Amino acid sequence: MKNWKKLLVASLACSAVLGFSYSPAEASYELNPEVKTVTPALMEASEIGVLKYENPQMANYTNKDAIVVTSFGTTFKETREKTIEATVDAIKAAHPGVKVVTAFTSHIIIDRIAKNEGKKYPTPEEALMQLKADGYSRVALVSLDVIPGMEYSYVKAVFHEYKEQFKTMTCGTSLMYWQGQEEQPDDVIDFIQAVSSQFPKMGKDDALLLMAHGTPHVSNAYYAVIQAKLDALGYKNVYVYTVEGWPSLEDVIPKLKANKVKNVTLMPIMMVAGDHAHNDMAGKDADSHKSILEGEGYKVNAYLHGLGENKMIRDVYVERANDAWDALQGKKDADADHIKMMK
Repeated sequence: MKNWKKLLVASLACSAVLGFSYSPAEASYELNPEVKTVTPALMEASEIGVLKYENPQMANYTNKDAIVVTSFGTTFKETREKTIEATVDAIKAAHPGVKVVTAFTSHIIIDRIAKNEGKKYPTPEEALMQLKADGYSRVALVSLDVIPGMEYSYVKAVFHEYKEQFKTMTCGTSLMYWQGQEEQPDDVIDFIQAVSSQFPKMGKDDALLLMAHGTPHVSNAYYAVIQAKLDALGYKNVYVYTVEGWPSLEDVIPKLKANKVKNVTLMPIMMVAGDHAHNDMAGKDADSHKSILEGEGYKVNAYLHGLGENKMIRDVYVERANDAWDALQGKKDADADHIKMMK
């Protein structure tokens, strides 16, 4: 749990200098009191963690609350039910009686599901505008992204674009966000502890390859952090690689050879076990990861389950949703401090 502390120095300075009301991020860098000219850009740059905006022009509006859960989505219906929908159901169970809407950030996936299944998922923008039309005044925006990459940036952009449409709006963090620096919680360690519950038993000849998506976004660096923390926790022959980023499978194979590995288990660390897991990772084509490793002489087993099937992972996502919800309600937890001075 987290202690979302509001920044009086930042908000008072902003109000005094700029003459408007501003609600800072619930976890943020605190502006140094020596900073006399606080611009909106400087305030936004200091926002990290759960974001919150309160519209002073709607202060007298009646509270009518909702949660929008965002995900990239998948066309694989079976895994969607076991992962995304199961996680949304867990969030609903934690917030009985609250309106909860599922929105997909992939417009292509939305169109394909509508065509093939006759089911229409809204985009985050569509979900918010429908809630506004239905009279909802306060919204917690929740992300099912694994890392704060390009898809999470989309969610944050939606928050900033639509926040003034509501009395209060919050935006939660991705599954992994904080890394334990500067007295912050360590979401990466929490992730490893949760995902390790599905690790197979391994001998000295065995290795586990965790397949991530990869991204051109700077957040691709999270995979190196995961690897470093796996190593620090004493996991032997457990390696992270990506489909579309760094490190690639080709970067990991030399490590397998150096450690004389004979047996490899492939496991996706993606929300769903969709196209990447079934085809890129475990497909029968010659360029699949399974085929490439078999060509190198390894015996390969594939674990075809998305992160959302792991109850411990779902529980963490519920915590992320609770963070956004608690910020919406103005609640604070006294367990941790997320404030650092920005000079």
